[in-house]
Order: sequence, then C-alpha cells, then structure tokens
Amino acid sequence: MNKKFILITLLSAFVLTSFAKEIKITNKPWKDVKAVLKNIKEPKFKKQTFNIVDFGAKEGVEDYKNNAINKAIVTCHQNGGGIVLIPKGIFYTGPITLMSNVNLHLEDGATLRFSTNPEDYMPMVRSCWEGWDCINYRPLIYAYGCENIAITGKGTLDGQATKENWWPWKGKKQYGYKEGTICQEWNGTKENGGRNRLEKMDFDNVPLQSRIMTYADRLRPSFIEPQYSQNVLLEGFTLINSPFWCLHPFICENVIVRDVTVSSHGPNNDGCDPESCQFVLIENCKFDTGDDCIAIKSGKNNDGRRRAIPSKNIVVRNCEMKDGHGGVVLGSEISGNVQNVWVENCNMDSPNLDRVIRIKSNPIRGGILENFFIRNIKVGVCDEAVFRVEMKYEKVMKGPHMPLVKNFIMENVTSEKSRYGIWIDGFENAEKLQVTGVTLKNCSFNNVKTPHKIVGAEKLKFENVKINGELIDLNIK
Repeated sequence: MNKKFILITLLSAFVLTSFAKEIKITNKPWKDVKAVLKNIKEPKFKKQTFNIVDFGAKEGVEDYKNNAINKAIVTCHQNGGGIVLIPKGIFYTGPITLMSNVNLHLEDGATLRFSTNPEDYMPMVRSCWEGWDCINYRPLIYAYGCENIAITGKGTLDGQATKENWWPWKGKKQYGYKEGTICQEWNGTKENGGRNRLEKMDFDNVPLQSRIMTYADRLRPSFIEPQYSQNVLLEGFTLINSPFWCLHPFICENVIVRDVTVSSHGPNNDGCDPESCQFVLIENCKFDTGDDCIAIKSGKNNDGRRRAIPSKNIVVRNCEMKDGHGGVVLGSEISGNVQNVWVENCNMDSPNLDRVIRIKSNPIRGGILENFFIRNIKVGVCDEAVFRVEMKYEKVMKGPHMPLVKNFIMENVTSEKSRYGIWIDGFENAEKLQVTGVTLKNCSFNNVKTPHKIVGAEKLKFENVKINGELIDLNIK
C-alpha cells in the first residue's frame, strides 16, 4: 500500500462529501423528500454494445479463469463506455471489476456463476468489512473511484456460496462449520481470529496499509461493492447465494437500487447495506435474506468516527421483505451517523422476519441517528417487534460513545402479528436519554403479546395508535 493509493482514497472521500446538496428538514418531511429525489439521477451510457462472447466467453464451460468479461469492460471503457452484454445462457467467472461509463447488462435468461475459490479473489483490495477498513479479498463485483456505472437486466448473479465453501468461515455449525477448524473468530486462539484481529487494529488506530488480511483470517468478501463512486445503478437482476453482504455501496453518491431481487440465506447475507452513502434510492425491490434486508451504515467504532461520513438522504419505497433480521435497519455499524431517511409503501411478511423497523447501536459504536420518517407499511407477521430500538446491542452496557436517536416519526403502519409492538431499550439512568422525539401516528398492531416495552426514552408520543384493538394513550415528556 503506497502513498499514492492513500492520497487517492482521501481525495475520493473529499470529492464525494464536498459537493452534495444539503437537505433542510422542516415540519413537513414528506415534502422535503422531493428535494432528495430531485438530486438522484440515473447514469447515461453510450449506445454501443460489447458482447462477452466476442471476447472469448464460452457459454456452459466451467472456466473461472476466463477473463472475457473484464476484457470486454476494459474495451468498453476505453471506447467511451456503453453496454457489456451477458447473453442468455450460463457463464462462469472470477471477480469482475467495473469501470466508469460501463453498464454490465444481463440479458433475460443469463446467469453468471462466480468462483468459490478464495485464490481467485487475489490480489486483495482496499475494502470495508463490517464497518472496518482493511485490505481483503476482492468483492465478486468491485468498482473503485468510478462514475456512471451500472449492473442491469433480468438475469441472475449466482455467488454459489454454500455450506461447503464460503459460509463455514462464519464459524457456526448451521452454516457447515466443523469444530476446531479455522473461521473468522478462531485461528488457533480466540484472540487471533480475523474479526478480532481487525477489531484490535481499529482500536489501536493501525493505518489502512498495515491492515492486510489473509486466508487464515477467513473474512468473506461482499458480492457487489462499489466504493468511492458516483452515479451507480443496480437494476432488474436477481442475486443469490452470496458469501457475505449482498449489495454494499461504500462511500458512494447518487445510488439507485431498483427492481432487484435478493434471495440469499447465508450468514451475514444482508440484502442492501449503503454505508456512508448519500442520495440513495432503493425501490421496487424484493428481499429474502439471512440477515437484515436493508441496513444503513456509516462505519464502526474508531474507523467510523475517523471517517466521519454519515449516510444521509436515503429513500426506501415500494419494497417487499420476507425473511431477515430486520426489514429496514439503522446500524449497527453506525459510528459516522445517519441523517434523513424516508421509508414508505413497503410490505413485510414472514415468521422469519425478526423486526420491521430496527435501530441498533451501543456505547462503543455511538452515532447520531436523526430524521427517520416511515409511513404506509403493511406487515403480515413478524417474529419479534414492529419497531425495535437497541442501544445495548451485543449486550454492551457501557462505553464513551453513547448513541443518540432523535426525530423519528412512524405513521400508517399496520401489523397482524408480533411478540412486541414497540420495544425501546435505552439507558434509563443515563445523564442524557438516548432516544428522544419519537412519534407514532395512526398505527394498528394486532395479535401482540407485549404492546410496548420502553426504557430510556423521552418526548415519545402515540397519536391514534391501537394495539390489539385498544387505543393506547401514551405520552412520555
């Protein structure tokens, strides 16, 4: 890792955070959102097509070393951009690197199957793993410092992750882990597993160029990870069998995720995790995942605070959520703050969907989470709670960075079955309460075992909220 690389990283961050329009939040947030949507525009591409078959791709041949797709991308980029076409059929590939002005388009009936051999994802690249900066395996599809990039079409991206390859690295038997073998938590001793090693590097403020992970660390790569990029479009395709997080835009601006189906039930298989991104639209998507469906993030612990790039001006609408730890989530890697999130017109329904709306942090991660607006959410069944706030995530009870949640409005949300309606778990005896300014309007939750459980909140108000058919009059000042 050289000085030129670090300089490019810093300049990229500067560019992405210096020219964004500020959005002022008024007492009419659903009018304010129009200013956000006005600033999100689709990338445009030249009308020229580069078919991967013309660069040596062979349909149905299980050859992960064939570099035809990347050759087509380079040629397309060098000729001013356009469409790189994956035609109908099954094609095998190693990692793909997108470049500016290139639209990787999967024709209806096209399937890309990715290698599960870790050696194919070398050399390692600058990455972000669970909110920590590091040098790790290349994502299956990677972009760095690009403008105007897209993955589109009605085809399928198949990471081929199973209990036989990537998933056992999690270290849990349910995903194929065998006791005594190496995983992300275990490399001889519990202290030197990859995840713990990276956490210590963050705590010790080890510079990025020295955070080089190895095969022994077992830190799985994300599926799609554009970094430090602008004008990103992900549209139309189906994504299955991811090694780790599925869609992970990292420090990107002007991102559209539209009509994408994510169906992946492995460990940490979050559907879409915009991290330290701004001006993001996620719409008309379907999520059926092994972890959070959508999780908005901004870095973890020291790295998130040092980076200090919040996720902000994010709109989620017209999406469907099935299995997952949460439908729409803020956290838990949230140390760089989150501002201005709108969620509307979504349907969520599964006994394996733990929570509908979830906020999670703790006194080590911290973060200020403000201006969160939700309306018109229809819930069939969820397992735990319609709205869950966890200020002690992972049972962390003390630390120097208390999180703060403020200005949260939920309206017109209905649910047919859950264990809890509202569950807020803050710090009751804290010098300053961490959850403030929460309003629920015109909501109805049925078949609820515990209507509400609230600790450590102030300025909480229910307006026309019914739980199990009973009007709940709750006003905490």
